[in-house]
Amino acid sequence: KMTQQMRDLQLAQARKLPGPSSPNAAKRLYRNLSGKFRVNYTSFDEGSLAGRGEKEKLRKSYLFQSNAALFEAVELQDLDRVQELLKQYSPEELDLNTPNSEGLLPLDIAIMTNNAPIARALLQAGAKESPHFVSLESRSLHLSTLVREAEQRVNELTAQVVNEAPNADCSEKEKQLKAWEWRYRLYKRMKAGFEHARVPDAPTNVHLSVASSSSVQVTFWEPLSVNSAVVTKYKVEWSCSPTFSPLLGEAVIDKLKNLHFTIRGLVSGTAYYVQVSAYNMKGWGPPQASVPPFAIPSNWREYDGRAPRRRGQAEALDHLLGQVKTVHQHCVCHEPCKNQPQSRKHSVSKSLKHLFHPGSKFLKTLKRGLYLTAIFYKDDNILVTHEDQIPVVEIDDTYSCLLMQDFLWFTKVSCMWDEILWLRQCVTVSQSSCSCILQTRFKMLLAISQMQVRVGMEGERALFWEPGSPGSSTQMCHIQENTRLCQSCPRLSQQQDGVPLSWSPAAKACPIQQYLSPQDKLAYHQRSSHALSPGLYLGYLKLCSAVDQIRVLVPERLPNILCHVKIRSNPNISREEWEWLQKMASVEEPLPEEPEAETTQNHLFQELQVAIKELMTLVNIPLQEVQ
Repeated sequence: KMTQQMRDLQLAQARKLPGPSSPNAAKRLYRNLSGKFRVNYTSFDEGSLAGRGEKEKLRKSYLFQSNAALFEAVELQDLDRVQELLKQYSPEELDLNTPNSEGLLPLDIAIMTNNAPIARALLQAGAKESPHFVSLESRSLHLSTLVREAEQRVNELTAQVVNEAPNADCSEKEKQLKAWEWRYRLYKRMKAGFEHARVPDAPTNVHLSVASSSSVQVTFWEPLSVNSAVVTKYKVEWSCSPTFSPLLGEAVIDKLKNLHFTIRGLVSGTAYYVQVSAYNMKGWGPPQASVPPFAIPSNWREYDGRAPRRRGQAEALDHLLGQVKTVHQHCVCHEPCKNQPQSRKHSVSKSLKHLFHPGSKFLKTLKRGLYLTAIFYKDDNILVTHEDQIPVVEIDDTYSCLLMQDFLWFTKVSCMWDEILWLRQCVTVSQSSCSCILQTRFKMLLAISQMQVRVGMEGERALFWEPGSPGSSTQMCHIQENTRLCQSCPRLSQQQDGVPLSWSPAAKACPIQQYLSPQDKLAYHQRSSHALSPGLYLGYLKLCSAVDQIRVLVPERLPNILCHVKIRSNPNISREEWEWLQKMASVEEPLPEEPEAETTQNHLFQELQVAIKELMTLVNIPLQEVQ
C-alpha cells in the first residue's frame, strides 16, 4: 500500500506543469509524505486527538489563506486590505518574512513596484527583504528570470488556446492565460522599477545628544527625496575622528518604527563623531553628519558631585520600620494568650453575636461621624452591595478638629496595608494614655480591618486615598482601588464573609453623599495614576502655604504633577549644558547671549525658549513678567 502511495505521489509530481521553482519544495514534500505515511493509533483519547488535529489543519489552512491574501493585496496595491491583514494577524501568522514560490517577499514586491505607503506599512510590521538578493546582480538576474519564465508561459498558453477547439478545458486555459499575462506585466513593472531606481539621499535632521555619562543618542528623519526607492534600513557609524577613520563601530537599524539609536559603552569625557546613511534596493546612500558634529558623554550629577535623589531612600525606610518593630516585639500585645480555655468561649459568644448582626454588614444611612468607604473598581464597573450601594463602615460617631492630620496619618497607613493587625495591637497598648487622637486612629485601624475582611481586600497595595468632601453631618474617607486581578464579569456575584457583593456600572451605584459622584472620584483617581513619559521637563511651582496645609497649582488632567511642559525626550543634562545653565542663571540681564551655533548648548537654548513661552501661557503669566 505504501509503495502504491509512493507511485501515485511520483505520478502526481510528474504531471505537474513546469513553472517557477519553489524554495520551499522540500518542506512541502516532507509535509505531504508525513501526511501520507502517518499511522493511525487507537487510544482512549482518539476522539479528542482527532478533533485537535482537524482544528490544527483548519488553522494552518486559514493562515495559509491569509498569507496568500497578503501577497494578493500587495500585488494589487490595495493599501486598505494590507493594513487590515496586518492589524488582524501577527507577522508570524502571516509568514511575513517567508518567501513565496517565486522567492519573493511582500516587501520585495512593494519596493520594486515603488509603492511607498504599502512598503512603509510592511516595514512598520517588521517585514524584511528577501535573503536571496545578496547583491544588485543577483536581484537583476532573478527579476530577468521571472520575466522570461512568465513570458514563456504566456506564449505556451496562448498557443494552446488558439489551437484547441472551444470546450471546458479551453475556458480553463483562458483563465490561466489571463492570470499569467497579469503576472507577466507585474514582473515587467518590478524589473523596470528596479532598473530606474537610484540610491537614496542622505537622512535629514540628524541630531546628536548626550544620553548618559557612557552613551550618546542619535535621532534622524527619512531622506527628503521622493524619486528614489523606499528606504528599508539605516546605518549609524561613530568614530573619535571627524574623518571617520578609523571607525569605532557601526549599527544597522532595520526596525523603522522609531528612527533613533543609542550608542552605549562609550568613554566619559571623550568626543564622538556620528554619521547616518540610508539603504534601499540599490544600495547605501551618502552619509549625513550629525548636528552638533560631536558629543561628549557626561552627566551633570557626576560633574556636580550629586547623588540621585531617590538613592537609598527605600532601604532607609525599611531600616526605620525594622527598628520600630524591634522595639515593639516584646510588647504584651505580641505575647501568646495564656488563658486558652477562654478562646472557645470567646469564639462561641462571637458566633452567637454574629447571628444578630444585619445581613449586609454595611451601612445604608449615614449620620454625623467619620466613615470609611471602599470603591473597588474594574473598567467602568464598581463593587456594590446587593442594594447597589458602595460598601461603607463606620469609624467613629464623631470626629475631631484634627481631621486633616488624621487623614495624613491614614495615607501613611496605606503603605502598610499588610501590617494593620500589628498596628492595631501596638495602638491598643498605647490607649492607656486616653489620648483622643490615638483612640480615633485605633478606630480607623479597626474599620480598615473590617473592610479588608468584608470586601476581600487582603494583601492589595494598589490603593488611592482621598478625604471626602466636608459636610455638616458626615465626614468620610474614600478608598479607590484598581482591581485588575478581580473577576472581569460585570455582574458576577461574590461572597465575602457572608456579605453578597456584585459588579455594577458606576452610574447605577447609589452615591454615598451628594458632593462627588463615584464616577467623578474614579475619573480623578485614574488621572492621578498617569505618569509622565521619560524626558526633560520644565516645571512651575506656585503654592499657598497655611498653618495646617500647603496647596499647589496643578493641571486638571494630571493632578498628581506640578504644572509643566516637555522640553525634549532625552532626560539627560550633559556637563556642557549644566555649565551653560549655571552661567545663564548668574547673568542679571533679561536675555543672555545665545550660544554658538551647532552646539548642544545652543540646541538646549532653543528648546528652553519654546518651553518657557508655552509654560507661561499655560499658567496665564504675561511674557513681560517671565524674568
